[in-house]
Amino acid sequence: MSKPRNYQTEALIIKKTKLGEADRILGLYTPKLGKIQAVAKGVRRPRSKMSGHLELITHSLISLARGRNIDTVTNTRTIAAFLPLKSDLLRGAAALYTAELVDRFTADHLENQPLFELLLSTWHRLAATVDIETTLRFFELHLLETLGYRPELERCVACKAALPATGDWFSPLAGGVLCPSCSIKYSQRYPVSPEALEALRALQKDTADLPADISPALSRELTAILGRYLEHLLEREVKSARWLGTLRLQLGQSNQTGC
Repeated sequence: MSKPRNYQTEALIIKKTKLGEADRILGLYTPKLGKIQAVAKGVRRPRSKMSGHLELITHSLISLARGRNIDTVTNTRTIAAFLPLKSDLLRGAAALYTAELVDRFTADHLENQPLFELLLSTWHRLAATVDIETTLRFFELHLLETLGYRPELERCVACKAALPATGDWFSPLAGGVLCPSCSIKYSQRYPVSPEALEALRALQKDTADLPADISPALSRELTAILGRYLEHLLEREVKSARWLGTLRLQLGQSNQTGC
């Protein structure tokens, strides 16, 4: 049976690209259709009625018409605008980072409703939380879980032995933590502190209660560990991660100087 020409879906807007003088190609992540591409005609014109509903980091209800090569947006309304993410530079950069990860890790037309719900809940959390970094680490670990790349954190990923209290290593290539004996077999390995391993295990649990005692130094260690693993899986740099790191540095320096 042929698909209906017109359809409607919820969508998280994760990417946009200019097309011609007035149009835009949108990257949409949907609950039932996975990632899809659609063209929004005339959306860049000043008087476009749809432009505000099709901004990045927006949860919208979108009507589309199927096309031969790409579908066309015919109508839309905003479900959640996430204004705190658009008025705060660091929160906005964090949300764009989550959007880029979803875009990079997924192919078109592969349904993954848990991933849709994870991204949506993360945007809501980023808009409300004071702990942006812990929210991002939770998102990264559960993104990996949802996509089948869950890192092994309970036992040595190579020999399956229980991990000692100290001296563990994380290997992106192995896909998890290594005991000291097995770590020498891997050229790319990074030390992981007992505190970092405990925090990663806590964040890997499916809970709404995030750890509240993560120090700035521990947060930086967690960011580095998961960042290396994500880049290893993608085989490329995550551009928004670099921008996010620059913002962290700039804002940290501003706080230190009292600006």
